[in-house]
Amino acid sequence: MRISTFREIRFHGRGGQGTVSAAALLALAAFEDHFESQAFPKFGSERRGAPVEAYVRISNTTIRAHNQVYTPDVVVIQDAGLLRSEPLLRGLRQGGLIVVNSEQEVDDVGNKNDHFRQVYLPASSIGERHLGRPLPNTVLLGALAAGTGWVSLIALEQAVTKHLSSKGEKMVTANIAALREGYGFVSSEKEPVS
Repeated sequence: MRISTFREIRFHGRGGQGTVSAAALLALAAFEDHFESQAFPKFGSERRGAPVEAYVRISNTTIRAHNQVYTPDVVVIQDAGLLRSEPLLRGLRQGGLIVVNSEQEVDDVGNKNDHFRQVYLPASSIGERHLGRPLPNTVLLGALAAGTGWVSLIALEQAVTKHLSSKGEKMVTANIAALREGYGFVSSEKEPVS
């Protein structure tokens, strides 16, 4: 018998970073792991470089909410530069996880009184190495999976394979390698968030 689970994740990035694709891949992976899931974006102006939000819900019961995610359990930040201009941590639940694409810790994330777990990894650099472009999305998905344990690495690999199969085997293989490196980066650090 499963414990009742309802998780909400909010992604922040810029147009062209794969923010919406990351949300879709996470929802597909949750479905592969036999959960109910939904993913949807919020766009401002649809142009490369513009701020983008995407949302994911994962549950083992029917998901009835279809609004934006206001109180996420996890916030994934694909561009740390957004921290200077956007309130990215608004509504993040105490004990929540922040996954940040950054080479080092960022001063603008939370304050010392907040009880958030923070994970920093150079996702753009890892993406550049595997994909030939600084795309952080699959790297950050791997980190999210390792940091929470909410979806399996196998399910994420299956989602990547299905979602990107039309782009060729080389693209699938490169994204899975990036995903695994993000997962390994975090799984060697700490225990998952419950």
